[in-house]
Amino acid sequence: MPARTTNRRKQPAQARRQPSQDRARETREHILDTAAALFGAHGVEQTSTNRIAAEAGVSIGTLYRYFADRSVIVDELLDRLLGDLERGFTARAFEFAGPRTEVTVEYCAGIVSEILAIFADILVANAALVRALIGGVQFYSTGLPQFEQRLRLIVKVVLIQGLGPADDRYLDTVAFVFINTGFAAVVRAAADAVTERERVDAIAMTARMMGTWLAAEVAARTAQATDPR
Repeated sequence: MPARTTNRRKQPAQARRQPSQDRARETREHILDTAAALFGAHGVEQTSTNRIAAEAGVSIGTLYRYFADRSVIVDELLDRLLGDLERGFTARAFEFAGPRTEVTVEYCAGIVSEILAIFADILVANAALVRALIGGVQFYSTGLPQFEQRLRLIVKVVLIQGLGPADDRYLDTVAFVFINTGFAAVVRAAADAVTERERVDAIAMTARMMGTWLAAEVAARTAQATDPR
């Protein structure tokens, strides 16, 4: 007897798997969100994977399907935070890099203030997690300094547009100092238990200090370029 045929059309394998993939991504993000909240409330070392799984409403086996251990969750949360900072900065990086006129302290401080404000908005919104990550840096041998490597190129572009061209090695050094000095100040201002007024004042003072430094760098390089000797 010939085999019975059917008119049912087979769906592509990828189309059948897509809902499962969507649910997997949602579950993964839900676990990360839960871990972020628990780390922020209780600290990293005081929050076990069992507690994260229970709070997220998933089995410990499900958690380990996505994350090998707690340190991987910490790394993922750090990477997500850095990604938010990177995207936020990149999206607005060229708004304050307009036509360059006279490079005064006020002009440089204004550029720095804009950049630090972007950092502050995101870090303050995640202040509890930032505090937890800072507390877990030594234990996990990781931390926010990774941000310098990821953001150096875009900072160099902004510096060129705002302050004028320079050789690559010099720009690398300026970007290194810029990110580590400014970003470190904002991290502390966001993570420490300070009032909003104290935070704003600290960031404004950092911007003035860095603006003075940048203006002096531009003046020194201009003088060097015009020196006939």
